[in-house]
Amino acid sequence: MTASRRQILTGAATAAATALGALPAAQAATPARDARAAAAHEPLRARRLKAGDTIGLVSPANATYEREPLEIAVESLEALGFKVKLGANVRGRYGQFGGTDVQRAADINDFFADDEVAGLLALTGGSGCNRIVDKLNYALIRRKPKFFGGFSDLTSLVNAIHRQTGLITFHCPVAGSEWNEFSLQHFRAVAMDAQADLLQNPQGERGANLVQREDRISTLRPGIARGPLVGGNLAVLSSLAGSPYFPDTRGAILFLEEINEYIYRVDRMLSTLRLCGALDQLAGVVLGKFTQCGPGDGSFGTLTLDEVFDDYFLPLNVPVYRGAMIGHIKRKFTVPVGQPAEMDARAGTLRLLSPAVL
Repeated sequence: MTASRRQILTGAATAAATALGALPAAQAATPARDARAAAAHEPLRARRLKAGDTIGLVSPANATYEREPLEIAVESLEALGFKVKLGANVRGRYGQFGGTDVQRAADINDFFADDEVAGLLALTGGSGCNRIVDKLNYALIRRKPKFFGGFSDLTSLVNAIHRQTGLITFHCPVAGSEWNEFSLQHFRAVAMDAQADLLQNPQGERGANLVQREDRISTLRPGIARGPLVGGNLAVLSSLAGSPYFPDTRGAILFLEEINEYIYRVDRMLSTLRLCGALDQLAGVVLGKFTQCGPGDGSFGTLTLDEVFDDYFLPLNVPVYRGAMIGHIKRKFTVPVGQPAEMDARAGTLRLLSPAVL
C-alpha cells in the first residue's frame, strides 16, 4: 500500500454512533439503514465457485503498470479451473489508480450485473478503494449476490459490501498473489468446496531449529468466542470510521493485519477504532501479521507492538490471539467477512460455523 493510505479520516463526532449502528438524523436516508435491516437476518451468501465458472477480474485499487503481472494473474486463475473475463478498465491508469473512480466502480457494477460472471476478484491492492465505496450499486449487489474477494486496500470494499448488503465477502488472495499450496487449500475449502473450514496456522514446521520459530501463535487472553468475522487491514479499516461503510462490530470477531507502518501509527489507528466505539462490544480479536511494523528512528523511544496490543485489547476482557496467517504474507487464509465463526485464543484457531457459500 502507498503512503496515502495512512491518512486517518476525521469525523469523530459521528464515528461512535456509526460503529454502534445508530447514524445521526442527517444520515438517516443512507444505505446503512438497509444494511442494519439485513444484519438482523441470516447473512446473504453467494453461490460457491466451481471449475468452469467465469471470474471477473477488476482493478479497483492500484494500476498494474506492466503486462506480465496481469498475464500471470490470468494464468493463475485459469490454472484454478476458471475462465477469466477482464474488466473494461483492468488495464486502466489514472495516477496510481487502475482508472478513474467512475471507471473502477463501473467495472465492479458491470460484473455484478453480468450473468456470465460467477464471481469477482481484484487484480491487486494498493490504494483508492475508499474513493469508490459510495459509487457501488448496492441494490444490484443485493439482488445478484456473487463471490467478491481481495485483501489489503480491498478491506474497504469487502467490509462496505457486507455492511450495505449483508453479502458475505472474502478477505483472500488477490489474483496477482502467490497461489501456493497453503493459500490454495484454504481458498478452495472456503470458496469452492463450501467447507466450514478450520483456519489454523501450520503446525510443527521447525526446519533446522529445535522449536517452531515462524508463524507462531501468541495468546494475549485465552478463551473461546463466537461471532461474525469483520476486519482486514488496520489502516484501511480505520479510515472508514464515521462512515456508513464501516462494519458493525457489535458481537463480532475483529481480525486485523498491517504492513510497513511505524508502531506509533499502529497505535494511532487503534485509538481511532477505540474512540469510535468499534472495540466496545467485540466478542474477540484475531491479530494477523504486522509485517515490517517497527519503531522507526524516533529518538525518544517507542512502545513495542506487544505493549500497544496489550494496552488496547487486554482491557476488553475478550479472547485475543496474535499471529494468524492473515496479511501481507505469501501463505494466507481466505477469511469470509460476515461469516459466523468460533475462535479459540489458546489454540490459535478460527473455525467457520457453517459454509460461507451456497
